[in-house]
Amino acid sequence: MNAVRFHHHGGPEVLRYEAAPDPVPAAGEALVRVRACALNHLDLWERRGLPRVTIPLPHISGSDVAGEVVTSPTRDVPTGSRVMLQPGLSCGCCEACLTGGDNECRQYEVLGYRSYDGGYAELVKVPAQNLVRIPDHVDFTQAAAFPLTFLTAWHMLLTRAGLKNGDDVLVLAAGSGVGQAAIQIARLHGARVFATAGSDEKLERARAIGANEVIHHYKQDIVEEIHRFTNRRGVDVVIEHVGEATWWKSVRALARGGRLVTCGSTTGARGALDLTALFAKQLSILGSYMGTKGELLQAARLFFAGELKPVIDRTFPLADAAAAQQRLEESGQFGKIVLDVP
Repeated sequence: MNAVRFHHHGGPEVLRYEAAPDPVPAAGEALVRVRACALNHLDLWERRGLPRVTIPLPHISGSDVAGEVVTSPTRDVPTGSRVMLQPGLSCGCCEACLTGGDNECRQYEVLGYRSYDGGYAELVKVPAQNLVRIPDHVDFTQAAAFPLTFLTAWHMLLTRAGLKNGDDVLVLAAGSGVGQAAIQIARLHGARVFATAGSDEKLERARAIGANEVIHHYKQDIVEEIHRFTNRRGVDVVIEHVGEATWWKSVRALARGGRLVTCGSTTGARGALDLTALFAKQLSILGSYMGTKGELLQAARLFFAGELKPVIDRTFPLADAAAAQQRLEESGQFGKIVLDVP
């Protein structure tokens, strides 16, 4: 098969479009012909190298995959089925997995990280339980753009933050994959949504997918604008994944009893916290990591019904993965960047 791999860490130039061995499924695994693979920031971090993490080399990234089943060990998803892949991998037999908390499994990781090669390739193998059938009216590009970010945003908002109808929600970085997903999920569940972005074009696109009010985070003060929009009350929920650059503003934007949920630290992992404000305002600071397969299936029903719609920024041929990653690194996108696999 052809695949995009890197043999050592570095910039986008280390990505090579080349021949690679076909994956060989073991017992309980399926082989999928990849038709589309969406990018995530994890792909960039893998390519650059992560502290205290050994990435197997040569490496094939890509956690968000859609395609056709070539071989399958299960009659529920037979050969020829159109599928998207649950990006989370777990052991399937521990207490967490057996009680529906598979994202808390001690062996949990994502496709294309360490144990399994990812979707920057013509073929990928996965455990059969990671196959999710998609209806004929859903194209592969949309299907690849859905799983990781919508699962992450769903788990953040509904499971961790306990979103309620009528809540005020602040979504940081509306143009990101998690940002555009969180806006749609929050609005669909009855929230009033405030979103930030770094350009007028992105702000307009945030409004178009459901943001009630928008904030230009380079030209306006996030906290002042939230206080203006909420009559100085603050928001009930903040969806935070930017990290150091926005952390303190995110905390200050919370109303009494507010919940901040974080799933990332793109701009740095250090976040100061005023403990007096934490207990006096009875705030909750919540970590969130991916989500369960059950949550993905819940969200997918709304996706298949057209109520949740992944935003596609741009598509690239698989051979142009370096250019695709460069666009993601420059933060110029709104929504998901997707590789088309011939």
